[in-house]
Amino acid sequence: MQKRLRFPKSRRLTLDSEFQRVRIEGSSVRGGTLTLGVLKNAELEVPVRAGFITSRRVGRAVVRNRIRRRLREIFRKHQHEISSGVWIVTIASARAARETSRALEDEWLRLARCASILAP
Repeated sequence: MQKRLRFPKSRRLTLDSEFQRVRIEGSSVRGGTLTLGVLKNAELEVPVRAGFITSRRVGRAVVRNRIRRRLREIFRKHQHEISSGVWIVTIASARAARETSRALEDEWLRLARCASILAP
């Protein structure tokens, strides 16, 4: 049976308090173009949730939105490989605007492995 690859609003971090909780209580892994903030929750039944940050340093609105779409797509494709009960915040640096989608995906997967959030 194929798992659904949707990314509904219930799987997104949307509130500022949620982003702050990941920043304060979680840990982060820094890469060349991305930074991954990870908060592992004790409740295992909580679904994986993700949020994305692209500051104005990344570029104009069109560029920032393109980066966010790429990052959402990466998460959508790999959401079933992530351990349950994890909140993830992906922060794009200014260098992310010059990278290809494949390079961003490789970087994201490398950081996820470093953060040990991928299910065995």
